[in-house]
Amino acid sequence: MKFSNNELNEFESNGQYLDFKGHSIYYRTIGEGRNLFLLHGYPFNSYDWSLVIPKISKNRKVILLDFLGMGFSDKPQNHRYSFEEYVEIVNEVANSLGVIETDILAHDLAVSVVQEMLSSPEKNKFKIGSIAFMNGGLFADAYNPRLIQRILSQTPNVIGKLISKVMSRKSVEASILRVFGPDTQPNKNWLNIFWEILNYKEGKSIAYLIGRLVFEKVYYQKRWINAMLNTEIPFCYICGPADPNSGINMAERFSKVFPSRPIYFLSEKIGHWPQIESPEEVVSTYNQFINDLI
Repeated sequence: MKFSNNELNEFESNGQYLDFKGHSIYYRTIGEGRNLFLLHGYPFNSYDWSLVIPKISKNRKVILLDFLGMGFSDKPQNHRYSFEEYVEIVNEVANSLGVIETDILAHDLAVSVVQEMLSSPEKNKFKIGSIAFMNGGLFADAYNPRLIQRILSQTPNVIGKLISKVMSRKSVEASILRVFGPDTQPNKNWLNIFWEILNYKEGKSIAYLIGRLVFEKVYYQKRWINAMLNTEIPFCYICGPADPNSGINMAERFSKVFPSRPIYFLSEKIGHWPQIESPEEVVSTYNQFINDLI
């Protein structure tokens, strides 16, 4: 067994791996029907979606993957992680499954991956039907990085690497707890899962490399926002309001820049991980977005 949690082991064992430039990328499909990519954020993986999968996959083919450097996928130590490469990975998984068209629900870091997809449509091997962005940093200047992100990612490589290696479980958990809602804090089981996923394949030691992507967004911002302004693809923002990183602050900016695009607010005490904090609400809200398009 790779993990102490049986459900996590089962989740991983039901997936597959594909080769991406010599690295193994984890992916999995569940259900039948219209395709829906569920794209995870930083620093964990597709297991974040485990509580929404049973209901959201009832009439859809859900496609999950773990980005390089996170989750069950390989975590190369000396690697230049980038949004462009993550777009390539999504396309490789889609191509391996014969995906022609898909909807996307993206959380946290993945919202920026999708922004890059919108700004370079010629690289996409499939048509995007719709996009739901959820609690992610769509606007670099409106995003409030977690303290641990700043410490890991705004220091020289040598220091960032050292801090990543010695980073304690207590400090990681403190960072996680701060962004969950006050009444929806993760239990001990979830905290164990987070810690195991982070450490799998020595992932903790490279956390600073991926965390740096947050601070690179400023260089992409103009191109990304222009792409969103000009796309005909329907998209929305689903907001856990209690998220100090990308909650109300991000929703307010979204409404100013994209006044004709819908925003769906979840219950006021839901924080940064709605799919864990209130999975049924996420499913019903996503279904509302899709139904509103009809």
